[in-house]
Amino acid sequence: MKTTLSTLRRMWLCLALFMAVAGAWAQATQAKYVFYFIGDGMGVNQVNATQTYLAALQGRIGVQPICFTQFPYAALVTTYSATNGVTDSAAAGTALATGRKTKNGALGMLADQQTHVNSVAEWARQAGAAVGVATSVSVDHATPAAFYAHQAGRGSYYNIGQDLVRAGFDFYAGSDFLQPQDPHNAQAPSLYKQCAEAGYAVARGYNDYQRKARRAGKMVLLQTEEASQRQRNALPYAIDRQSADMSLANITRAGIHFLTAKQKNGFFLMVEGGKIDWACHSNDVATVIHEVIDMDEAVRVAYEFYEQHPDETLIVVTADHETGGIVLGRGPYELHTDHLRHQRMSAEAYATHLQTLMDTTGSKPNWEAVKRDLATNWGFGQGVTLSDKQWQRLERAFNKMKEGNAEDKKSLYASLTVLADEARAIMAEQALIGWQSGGHSNGYVPAFAIGAGAEQFHGQIDNTEIPVKIAHAAGWAH
Repeated sequence: MKTTLSTLRRMWLCLALFMAVAGAWAQATQAKYVFYFIGDGMGVNQVNATQTYLAALQGRIGVQPICFTQFPYAALVTTYSATNGVTDSAAAGTALATGRKTKNGALGMLADQQTHVNSVAEWARQAGAAVGVATSVSVDHATPAAFYAHQAGRGSYYNIGQDLVRAGFDFYAGSDFLQPQDPHNAQAPSLYKQCAEAGYAVARGYNDYQRKARRAGKMVLLQTEEASQRQRNALPYAIDRQSADMSLANITRAGIHFLTAKQKNGFFLMVEGGKIDWACHSNDVATVIHEVIDMDEAVRVAYEFYEQHPDETLIVVTADHETGGIVLGRGPYELHTDHLRHQRMSAEAYATHLQTLMDTTGSKPNWEAVKRDLATNWGFGQGVTLSDKQWQRLERAFNKMKEGNAEDKKSLYASLTVLADEARAIMAEQALIGWQSGGHSNGYVPAFAIGAGAEQFHGQIDNTEIPVKIAHAAGWAH
């Protein structure tokens, strides 16, 4: 049967209409607003422990889902670096930021430590989006730095801070700069001065941010100077937080507010829950769980924004690597994560608390006084029943401290007195949770996603795929 000219014309018109509709639909479903959450050290078992703990608080065996685990798309992510089967945060951060593997320790560079590679944050800026990079640790730490810096070594903090200024992103947030002065040149301007000269307002705390945000062209949000005098390298752990301390949820809220006000072509905001990793290095189970919950609260802030812009927002939650090799179960086919509710402060804070107790007591505290303190802050003997051997271990640790012949137990980010270290180890034993090491592992980490382009996140993927998938969802060239 012959096809008439009019029939062909109608077919071409239908095809053109279909292509136009398809193109409009694709454009409408692109992600205009992108949230990228990275839980440093957060493997699948850190997430599982958190949900198991929350269920235990309700008096049941099972899991109580947190916000981000309820996202409709999920994947398992491999994390090895270009040179090591077990990555460090710099190489993992570079992979998550740039889509390229690199050598452990390198930031924004390939393994040759010379070739610069740009990050998804830079791709977003080139596409006209406002850009923010935020963390609960210092703004120049490995994970945030991977999004703006190009350094062969992650420890070059002053140089990394200069890269932060040069990158020129709209919003940065974290505890502080680790090395605001040039260690090799006392006459060089501080990073605070360089930020001001580049047009950044430097806000100290969330209240100061609210005062300065309206008039600021660009923003660096840090904790208060008083908080930095106590600990400049990170915000306090969630379990130790006081009402005046800045939180990751505050930072996320400020980032959304500031980037939205820029009225650019959408925004990209990376938020790192950096102290999950720190607590894992110390094998401090309860503190890990509180840090995961804390990051989830920041994700909830982003999710509230998503609910207002569901067709234009993408939220991705993942991790750079697993830390500690945490295992839920150590012998008996049981878990007692409900015991963790009795721990009132991090092991690190308890070490400081103990030292203060030892130093300020008129006469050195006796063992009975310390037992009462352990009951108050760990629930030992009150809610958590210890064996005779566990009590003996605690008493031996106390006696070593009292006699002044005990060396502190050091992890990557903390130094614990022998008694604080023994307390956190016994709490893990009581919860029936084990640790393989005080370092990183090659365990899978999870990825969760919701929103425009979220369907790309499924199955087993590599960490280098994540920024590429984000760019594809947002239509950013890379």
